[in-house]
Amino acid sequence: MSQDQATNAETSGVPGDADYYELLQISVNAEPETIHRVYRLLAQRYHPDNNATGNAERFRALHEAYAVLSDPARRAQYDVVYHARKQDRWRSLAAPDRAENEFELEHLTRLIVLEVLYSNRRSDPNSSGVFVLDLEELTGRAREHLVFTTWYLAKRGFIERGDNSRIGITAEGVDYLEQNYRSNMQRRLAS
Repeated sequence: MSQDQATNAETSGVPGDADYYELLQISVNAEPETIHRVYRLLAQRYHPDNNATGNAERFRALHEAYAVLSDPARRAQYDVVYHARKQDRWRSLAAPDRAENEFELEHLTRLIVLEVLYSNRRSDPNSSGVFVLDLEELTGRAREHLVFTTWYLAKRGFIERGDNSRIGITAEGVDYLEQNYRSNMQRRLAS
């Protein structure tokens, strides 16, 4: 996140690292009614007065997420920061200077593409995936560089292209990403 985005996030009351959609377990495209319904359900579960499952800290976080996502203006501000933060994260991980050679760069790119598709599927299970142009924008990698990556991932059965030309992650892709995520994340952060 750039300095300006961080400053805007702080002044608008949006914490720099909070993922309100994940906290409320909803899609980024969730309708206001869905946000309200899910919030009420989770608030009952984590309310401090609930002796079985109450959690004051989690309840405060849920309430904060609901306050932002249920207000159209605050949600719009949050969405700008949220999407920029995700895009910056993937772009920084796919930066060519983070890899020692072309093979490592390709390996990192594959994992980032899978992570983007995983995140897309997780946030919107009914999503039919993303277009290659979206991958290009999110990862900061040129479409020409993504052709080999998507070909390889498709041949391995980790991604599939739908009738509408969108690319989505498969169950095999999810398994592969989850099995390799920790070791690769540690290696990426160490470089």
